[in-house]
Amino acid sequence: MDVLIRALSMVAQPEVLLTILASSVFGLVVGCIPGLTATMATALLVPFAMFLDPVSAIASIVAATAMAIFAGDIPGTLLRLPGTPASAAYTEASYRLAMSGRAGEVLGLNLVFSALGGILGTVVLVSSAPMLADYALSLSSFEFFWLSVLGLSCAVFVVGENVAKGLAALVFGLLMATVGRDYTTGFPRFTFDDPELLDGIPFVAALIGFFALPEMIRTMLAPNDSGAGPVVQAQRIFAGMGRAIVRWRWNFFRSGMIGTAVGALPGGGADTAAWTAYAVSRRLTKDPQNWERDGVEGIVDSTSANNASLSGAWIPALVFAIPGDTITAIAIGVLYLKNVTPGPSIFLENAHILYAVFVTFFIANLLMIPLGWLAIRGAIPILRLPRKLLMAPLLLFACLGSYATDNSLFGIGTMLACGLIGYWMEENGYPVGPAVLGVVMGRLVEEHLMTSLIKVQGDLTRFFERPVATVLALITLLVWAWPLLRRLRRRAAVPKT
Repeated sequence: MDVLIRALSMVAQPEVLLTILASSVFGLVVGCIPGLTATMATALLVPFAMFLDPVSAIASIVAATAMAIFAGDIPGTLLRLPGTPASAAYTEASYRLAMSGRAGEVLGLNLVFSALGGILGTVVLVSSAPMLADYALSLSSFEFFWLSVLGLSCAVFVVGENVAKGLAALVFGLLMATVGRDYTTGFPRFTFDDPELLDGIPFVAALIGFFALPEMIRTMLAPNDSGAGPVVQAQRIFAGMGRAIVRWRWNFFRSGMIGTAVGALPGGGADTAAWTAYAVSRRLTKDPQNWERDGVEGIVDSTSANNASLSGAWIPALVFAIPGDTITAIAIGVLYLKNVTPGPSIFLENAHILYAVFVTFFIANLLMIPLGWLAIRGAIPILRLPRKLLMAPLLLFACLGSYATDNSLFGIGTMLACGLIGYWMEENGYPVGPAVLGVVMGRLVEEHLMTSLIKVQGDLTRFFERPVATVLALITLLVWAWPLLRRLRRRAAVPKT
């Protein structure tokens, strides 16, 4: 109790609270600009964190990243430009509902369930950090391989009705993931002697291209497009929110726990958590037709998961000094620079700083609701302009985000190329989501596969020796077989004449 009181007194200092507020506003601005990810927001804060005390430094990172993940939903919902990769999973559904006049409802759901997901993840972080981190460390490359394949297999649930075209898009994404150095030998693949491709295709630039540019092209080509973007009524953002929380309470708890678990696994990340929760939502929904038509259920699941994963990523970071994602990797570096060593000893030597981090998580997620509401209100005047007038500044922001990833014009070229490909895919019925999923998960699958093969000298039976690996393998195979089983069930349901 004394440690908690000391932590509360440290966070209650005016300079710490002001740091949290300023970092929150900064995170909202960064998250709203497509391409400027939560990781980039964290990296940009590091020079300022050097002049802050340990609690203020970590508080700034926690607040900025939480706000950036939510803020990515605003351009994703209103303009079909996901501000961060964590918003990509449900951008299509959010934008479709926004264009049907439900923009305020969708943004309200994004805001409230983002905050609730972050709070749920923090509760799990506080109560179960040692247990979950210890479990994550007990997994070998075999379990991580099957987890990665299972995450990749989520494409089965997001390909839509045309499985063939969806799988073709997934394969294309996997091919994109093979560009760059081979994981085991370092030999360049498909780089065409271009050094810019040695580290692979820039993911953020590709994401902006796939989601943003096709919408810009369609808008500019529309002959009679005189309307503005979706209209948001500020007073309707929280309308019916109590009923929505009660209705989707089990989805929220399920996806929040999924997000926290994915975040606790090293390399998981908010984007993987969102895709996984979105796929699970589609698989477990009680009304598949309404899920496809309405889309709110998938949005609630994904937006709860990606914010919960932020807290989950701090579990291995604080307890075992193993970063759960790139954000916590930066945070660990900041802690070391502040002479705070993360790991089991932090509970004994710097317990007050640990609890101060926990308190900061709660404050940041509670602060998200009023600041998020103000951010949404600030977007309303801009959205009253005709959509075609917005395309030029949006293209500028897209180019800025693509360039800022590696400070290279190559990112802009990647964005333009992926945008043209994405436009062609959508015009011909190929979904973009599986392609993006292939780019995200392809490298992880290859990394864990090659590591495991080296361990067992090519003996594939060893992939099924460990009990957890076997269970994950069976689940993955069941997911693969699901389209075939669904087709057989439909065929058996057709009455014979």
